[in-house]
Amino acid sequence: MHRLALLWGSQTEAGRSGLTVKAIVTAAIEIADANGVEALSMRSVAEQVGAGVMSLYTHVPGKTELIDLMIDTAYSHLYESVDEPTQQPGDWSDALRFIAQRNWDLYNKHRWMLYVLSGRPVLGPNEAFKYEAELKPLDGLGLNDIEMDASLTLVLTHVEGCARAHATQESIQKDSGMTDSEWWLIQAPLMDKIVNPLLFPVATRVGTSTGQEYNASSNPEHVFTFGLERILTGIKMLILEKT
Repeated sequence: MHRLALLWGSQTEAGRSGLTVKAIVTAAIEIADANGVEALSMRSVAEQVGAGVMSLYTHVPGKTELIDLMIDTAYSHLYESVDEPTQQPGDWSDALRFIAQRNWDLYNKHRWMLYVLSGRPVLGPNEAFKYEAELKPLDGLGLNDIEMDASLTLVLTHVEGCARAHATQESIQKDSGMTDSEWWLIQAPLMDKIVNPLLFPVATRVGTSTGQEYNASSNPEHVFTFGLERILTGIKMLILEKT
């Protein structure tokens, strides 16, 4: 079955084994949420649903198609309706803040998405729904279609990048058994002794300031909020130029 037919077809129709695409995808998401995408395989999903591996292939051709289904299913929980972003109090910028926060929350709930998303959309029904819902706040502001798409993409790629940095930061903390604050308390005095601040005066000044502010080397959550506001300001300026 072609991947688009699989994405847009029925996911609740049971086969001879009683399995459905929905049950397979749900099990796959549970595995990836708990243990990461590296723990995901057709065999691990088969064990999760209590079926033979070969019975899965009658519903889903392989892991690549399964991941597409997982991504599209995850998107289905973003918004209750296609108008939810535009129904938020405030103007278009508040709607984009809402969209950014929902995507941030999605990536924090399903960390595996950050490692399987590619440059190409999965083109499933829930992704199409997501795209429609997220474009609507930008419609009617004077932007052309290309500017609308680029503005939304700028917001979403910013969220994805910051969420990936946040996930990596937490993964390092878990693997090392040391929080960023604990790590920084060890590194900061060593840097003061080893690095001559006269060699890198700007980097030393800024690095010291951020270290004191975050009690760590970086803070992806702050960058997420800070960067989003700068992006929204830029979009606002573009809208003003067009009107």
